[in-house]
This record gives sequence, C-alpha cells and structure tokens, in this order.
Amino acid sequence: MSARQFFRSPWRTAGYILLVIVTLLWLVPFGQAILTSFRSYDDIMIRGFFSLPKTISLNSYREAWVRGGLSRYLPNSFIITIPSLVLTLLFSSLSAYALARFRFLGNRALYFLYVGGTMLPFQVLMLPVFRLTNALGLYDTYWGLIAFHTAFQLGFCTFLLRNYMRTVPGEILEAARMDGCSEFRIWWQMMMPLTLPALAALATLEFTWIFNDYLWAIILLRSDSLKPVTAGLATLQGQYVTDWTVIVAGALLATIPTVIVFIFLQRYFIEGLTLGATK
Repeated sequence: MSARQFFRSPWRTAGYILLVIVTLLWLVPFGQAILTSFRSYDDIMIRGFFSLPKTISLNSYREAWVRGGLSRYLPNSFIITIPSLVLTLLFSSLSAYALARFRFLGNRALYFLYVGGTMLPFQVLMLPVFRLTNALGLYDTYWGLIAFHTAFQLGFCTFLLRNYMRTVPGEILEAARMDGCSEFRIWWQMMMPLTLPALAALATLEFTWIFNDYLWAIILLRSDSLKPVTAGLATLQGQYVTDWTVIVAGALLATIPTVIVFIFLQRYFIEGLTLGATK
C-alpha cells in the first residue's frame, strides 16, 4: 500500500462512519413515530413519549382510518394530485419544447418570466389567489386547487425540461421534419420519450409536493368533504386533548402513496438527477 492510499483510507473510513451516524440520527424521529403509532394514549400519558411500548396495538390505525376520515381524505388527495400532475407535465413539456427548440421574439423574456415566478414568495400570493378563485367560482372546488397547483408548478417544470430538451441533438429533429413529421408529432413521439428520465424525476417531485400540500388546501377549500389527507389530519387535533397516537398513525398512512411512487420511479429519478454529471 502506498503512502497516498494509507493517508486516504482513514479519511474515507471516517466519512463512512459520519454518514452512518447522520443516517441513524435521521431515522430516530421516524422510528419514534412508528413506535408511537402502535401505542395507546394511556400508555404515552403514563410512561411518556420516549419509552418502549408496554403493549402493541393497531387501534390507532383503525381510529385514524375510521374516526379520522382517512378513508375519505385519501381519495380526495388523489383526485387533486393526479390531474394536477398530468396537467403540469403536459403544459410544461409543451412550453419547454417551444422555448428550447424555437427562436422567436420574447423567447428569453418568457423563459426569465418562468424562472422569476418560481422565486416569488407564496405568502404574497395568498390573498390574490383567494380572491381570484372566488371571483371565478372555483373557491371550495377540486378544480380551483388543481388549477392553482398546475399554474404554480409550471415555472419550475418548464425551467427543468427546457434545459433538458436543449441537450437533445437538433439533427434528430431536423431529420424528422424532412420526413414530413409535424411539430406536435415530433414533440409526442420523439421529444417526450427522449426526456423520460427528466419527466420521471419531475413526476416524483411534483407528486410528493402536491400530495403533501397543506397550506393551499386549507386556504382554497372549506368543505370537509373536499379536503385532502394533509388538511384532514388537522381535524384530529382536539381543542383540549389530542390523541397523538391516532395523528401519528394517520400521518404514516398518508406517507404510503408517496413512498410507493418513489419506489417505482426511483431508477428514473436518480437517472434524471445525475444526468450530465458524467459523460
């Protein structure tokens, strides 16, 4: 072993140890949440949060599903998330294709408008968005929240897809045009398959962000029958007494869809994030 390898090895070992420690610290709250969900309210009040459960029960999950209304709130989350995700990817891919492959007056200004919109603090938009949805008759409807998520996620998705589409060789598109393909057909049959890693990475991020949204769900929705799971879990918190075992169990149930989506799309997600890191 050379001297260079000798001095490099301790640093690498220390790095691995540090990563293991950080990972374990990150898993502590998650593990504590799982233990809490299997405990009873009386057990926590008597023995405290940071103690091992005396008995293990699934009553908290049953209470969260039935009394907490997760059987109604979870479908609402999918009703809001899936159309928002589809519309966001559709419109952003179209606008990104136009900004990446065509030269026209105002191209760069429109691109900067998309980028600048992503930097706007959402607190500034709360009152205008509320009044706009109320004026359009979209307040307290699924479509109001779907339209909001589609519009406000459009800038980030267009920014990412536009930069991705610029890496596609122009000769491929020119050959398709010479064969008589229309621009819509080029976008659908050539550009979309070539940008599949970026689309999958965006789909994973956008599904997580929209599904876990809480603030805009309580601003744009008033009826309890329309609320997604994030806003519905807030109803489990009582005014004087809060059963944390039921809330934690409901929160864990609400994370299952996002975990499943990431498991199925993690290969494309990692490929989209690491694109361009190596040749």
